[in-house]
Amino acid sequence: MSLITAPDPGWPAQAQGEADRWRDSGIKGLVQVHHIGSTSVPGLPAKPILDLIPVFESETAMDAARLLIEALGFEWLGEFGLPGRRYCRRDDPETGKRLVQAHCYVQGSDEITRHLAFRDALRANAPLRAGYAAIKGKCAALYPGDMQGYGDCKSEWVQKVEAQALKHLSTEENT
Repeated sequence: MSLITAPDPGWPAQAQGEADRWRDSGIKGLVQVHHIGSTSVPGLPAKPILDLIPVFESETAMDAARLLIEALGFEWLGEFGLPGRRYCRRDDPETGKRLVQAHCYVQGSDEITRHLAFRDALRANAPLRAGYAAIKGKCAALYPGDMQGYGDCKSEWVQKVEAQALKHLSTEENT
């Protein structure tokens, strides 16, 4: 079984609904919620899991939000290997299928900038999007059912595009 599925035009609305749940939950210090990852790029095949970046005004606010985030049905895993991040995931309680991953950061984090630059580069550039779809398809075929192998397979390509997107962003900011 492939890890990726055909693009679903409903992903942006689903992500918006999830972001609205976060905003409407009364979480203090939540600044905004971004939709990232392949489900945020129209026409791109993806793992059918929504990726969000909830942005907080401070680390204290982010950590204080834990109980409300868990009340939304998320499992809180803390940094989960990435300093400065708080990783939360929500699975379907009946099937156990992963539905949403939230990568929480404090505003101003370079990680937010990196993720948004990559997403925006893919949204703006059809040949780049097609290249990523091809890499994703190749890696999914090479590593069916193996999330780690799939991620490692596309990692070099992603890092190269992220670096180019960040360079382009920095050039735009200096003009």
